[in-house]
Amino acid sequence: MAYSDQELLALINEPESLTLERKESFVKEKACKTVCAFANDLANTRRSGVLLIGVNDQGQVLGVQVTDLLLQAVDQIKSDARIQPLPSLTVRVINAGEHQVIAIEVQPSNLPPVRFDGRTWVRMAASTHQANLEDERVLNERRRTHAGRSFDSEPVPSAAVDDLDLRYFEDIYLPSALARDVLAANGRQIEEKLCTTRMASGTAPCVPTVAGLLTLGWSAQDFLSGAYVQFIRYAGTEQGSAILDEEAITGNLETVIRRSEERLKAHITSSVRILGTDREKVEPSYPLEALQQLLRNAILHRNYEGTNAPTRMYWFADRLEIWNPGGPFGLVTRENFGQPYATDYRNPCIAEVLRNLGFVQKFGFGIQSARQTLAANGNPAPEFKVEQGYVLVTIRQRPE
Repeated sequence: MAYSDQELLALINEPESLTLERKESFVKEKACKTVCAFANDLANTRRSGVLLIGVNDQGQVLGVQVTDLLLQAVDQIKSDARIQPLPSLTVRVINAGEHQVIAIEVQPSNLPPVRFDGRTWVRMAASTHQANLEDERVLNERRRTHAGRSFDSEPVPSAAVDDLDLRYFEDIYLPSALARDVLAANGRQIEEKLCTTRMASGTAPCVPTVAGLLTLGWSAQDFLSGAYVQFIRYAGTEQGSAILDEEAITGNLETVIRRSEERLKAHITSSVRILGTDREKVEPSYPLEALQQLLRNAILHRNYEGTNAPTRMYWFADRLEIWNPGGPFGLVTRENFGQPYATDYRNPCIAEVLRNLGFVQKFGFGIQSARQTLAANGNPAPEFKVEQGYVLVTIRQRPE
């Protein structure tokens, strides 16, 4: 349960502890490590951790000057995707007499270990330290006992480690998920590496998770039949028109995204506008960057549970439609869909994978970025149809 403003004020005079830290000023790197440690809750307090900005170690309120620039810097804890998987956290400004204090409240994660820049951080008494191997084993074991886990973190009992491409895991994914010094020092067996990155769960033997099969599976579609992209290029403006190109794009997440984006790029046409003597401007029918953002958004947020439906990309003569199963989730509603900061994660493990593989740089801004890119290219704004069971985005071609 979240603290009230009065309860947060009372914490100012409490000694620092496993769940309380004070800082005179906001330093992003230090704050991110503390947030990560609170989310991991190594001591299993099951209480939220609070970081107070504007209070010194002795409990004296110095206050901070709350500006838009400072609030944006604090908000980047959530948006720049350096903490994975992102825990539930809230940021509030509270009045403490003549001063203002920023309170960052962090809930214990259901998906530990939580990492900042590929390193796991934990609280020891009243300070934050990098986790050792035994700490991570404790956190991995706790994740397996948590109720209410996301579907993408669940094990798939019918799958085995042999169903995963372990060379891809060791050579490509693991170096992107963990810091180099952690990889060099950990000495883990392959099963432990799979478990600590949420690619598998359990021990002797471990079992691939949904995220593990999607990321590393030789054939993820054997276990999750809808986990692919259906691409169709129509000659006209209706589904009944002649089909010019089509493909069921299968493979792991990286392969599906890259091959889908290759299809998009191949079907974009360009025109040349003469601006003057020896000056011309090449104008694409669609900006590839915007289509990439919307496709990746669909793959990240779609529902993989209880459906055989793929993500669909239907390219018509005048528009492109991207359809994915699964409506708004969590804090996202039909009313706030697509607004900055209105984001929640049905698939937090997949979000972490896409961040590690470089497909996502910031969370919560994909749709906003696509809107800006489309407008800059002269395309109409994307149109969203948000229903309980699906989301459909329509991107219309730039007028000639």
